[in-house]
Amino acid sequence: MLAVAVAVLLAQNVQAQHHEANTALHTEPRAYSDEPHFRFASFISHTFIPGLSDGGRIAIPSYGVDLEYWFNNRWGVGLHNDIELETFIVERENNEFTERRFPIVTTLDLLYHLNSGIVFVIGPGLEFDITEQFMLFRIGVEYELELEHHWDLYPTIFYDMRADAFTTFTFGLGVGKRF
Repeated sequence: MLAVAVAVLLAQNVQAQHHEANTALHTEPRAYSDEPHFRFASFISHTFIPGLSDGGRIAIPSYGVDLEYWFNNRWGVGLHNDIELETFIVERENNEFTERRFPIVTTLDLLYHLNSGIVFVIGPGLEFDITEQFMLFRIGVEYELELEHHWDLYPTIFYDMRADAFTTFTFGLGVGKRF
């Protein structure tokens, strides 16, 4: 009888150690190689464009679609695209006026992710519509709020500088999915 009691106690001790080992495996962060490397996202935003009359800015609604590839948990590249949903007139640096008709902005950005959820964005791009195109340079910041099953929500701010033209600020909110 004593032998059976000792055997039961030993078996429970072995089970407890096995359970603790499994728990430890699930609470440690996974290696990045196990994480999805691609992220697809869409967002809605407002692009603030210089106004003509009062020197202020006008807000143009815009939609966007992003595709990103993350090399590791810090560095990635992204193809970021958005369309501004109105026709508007802007003044260029040489005092010329240019009409923009639903321009599309596309940028190829370098991405740097801090552990805090902040992502810095920097890269060249192009704005084009049916009449003219501008080279541009983008800098920005996003804040990723991780949700379940590789979904995230991210507020974003971008500053776009167009060559020999105007600058814009974009404030938006996006939803992304890693795969």
